Amino acid sequence: MKKQSDERNITMMMDLYELTMANGYFLQENQGERVAFDVFFRRNPDGGGFSVFAGLEQIIEYIENMHFAEEDIDYLRGLNLFDDRFLEYLKEFRFHGDVYAFPEGTVMYPNEPVITVVAGLVEAQIVETEILAQINHQSLIATKARRIVRAAKGRPVSDFGARRAHNNDAAIYGARAAVIGGVNGTATVSAGQYFNIPVGGTMAHSWVMYYKDELTAFRKFAQIYPHNCVLLVDTYDVLDSGIPNAVKVFREMRDAGIRSRNFGIRIDSGDLAYLTKKSRAMLDDAGFPDAKIVISNSLDEYTITSILHQGGEVSSFGVGERLITSRSEPVFGAVYKLCAVEENGEWKPRIKLSETVEKITNPGLKDVYRVYSSNGEAVADLITLAGEEVDFSQPYQFVDPEKPWKKRKFENCTIRKLQKPVILGGKRCEPPVPTMDIAAYVKRQMRREVWEEEQRFENPHRHYLDFSPAYYQMKMKMLGEPAKE
Repeated sequence: MKKQSDERNITMMMDLYELTMANGYFLQENQGERVAFDVFFRRNPDGGGFSVFAGLEQIIEYIENMHFAEEDIDYLRGLNLFDDRFLEYLKEFRFHGDVYAFPEGTVMYPNEPVITVVAGLVEAQIVETEILAQINHQSLIATKARRIVRAAKGRPVSDFGARRAHNNDAAIYGARAAVIGGVNGTATVSAGQYFNIPVGGTMAHSWVMYYKDELTAFRKFAQIYPHNCVLLVDTYDVLDSGIPNAVKVFREMRDAGIRSRNFGIRIDSGDLAYLTKKSRAMLDDAGFPDAKIVISNSLDEYTITSILHQGGEVSSFGVGERLITSRSEPVFGAVYKLCAVEENGEWKPRIKLSETVEKITNPGLKDVYRVYSSNGEAVADLITLAGEEVDFSQPYQFVDPEKPWKKRKFENCTIRKLQKPVILGGKRCEPPVPTMDIAAYVKRQMRREVWEEEQRFENPHRHYLDFSPAYYQMKMKMLGEPAKE
């Protein structure tokens, strides 16, 4: 399969401070000391109850293929910021560390480590920007797509967003993320080529405007695409000309013995609830109850919900700018924070303190588990010390960090460890997972694991992130005795 990583080297996609810090570590001769960084986020976008993890495959590709070309070294030398010894080191640079992550497509929640990088200090530092760029973009779009798909109530949704995306990469990777989130396909051809995802589209207003009249335009289109004949009916007037002309063409196709597998109309403007109801009645009265009605035009989960609440007759949705840009909340907010440093063969936790309580980090190497009730629903996530024994064969006591005084136990529950190694010694552990398989994984979680109450758009149920007693005690000790020197 064609990959963008085969066509260009994006190793230099990093903030300058990654390199200035790396240069400093190198000159202090501690670049090989191993550290651990966690990637997590603090809040679900749009006030939602969950997020969808996307972008992992591109992170793995980036890390595996990192190398500084001669022109990169020449550019960095020209900045007059870096020691020549450091630049010589970069000439031979390769990532040799380990990366642990949730499976891509996993439903995730705030403040849990979705990715953990364990590597030498320089190596761990300079991968930060690309990791955050990928997870922040693709997870944002995948999460937005999931909300839009839920609003559609089982009707197909397609990504129509490329021309309103922020650039080419945003369109291509946004389409991938949208499919992971649940849309049925994309109009972006290169995304279909790169990721083997379904592509589709209808017709443009320019097609209708080019011909002398609307009916001629529809006939020409039907001749060329009889089995994908979705006609754009709002160029002039939906009800007075668009639908009547579409009906004429559908009758001509039927009289010619053409039984189209996919035919109907698309409306891209106007009062969509009203127009779809009137169009449905007109199509049904003309003998075409199977004709589809596709709508587009600045749709999102809220407009779709409103249209369907008003009784809009819609077969499928084409969603563009408000999906591909996540217009309602265009920032995801994942961060990359140091959590542990190896000293004399032993891992020592590190914690970031803040006057803002939400910005205090969860220190140390840790394991993350998803806890399931007896009926298979995910009731909470659990953070423990790395390697800590967790026994769920009997009631398991845990600590709710927001209400630590309460005695809480999980009973009749099972657990699943969420992080797994995806890169060891700089090499990926498993082959890429097909995008459509990741999308299927998301759908399974939505049906079987994620509470309906968490999927509400307004005031969703908060998914709990609990601590083992040992982990809670370690964090409280660090809060009481922070390193200040």
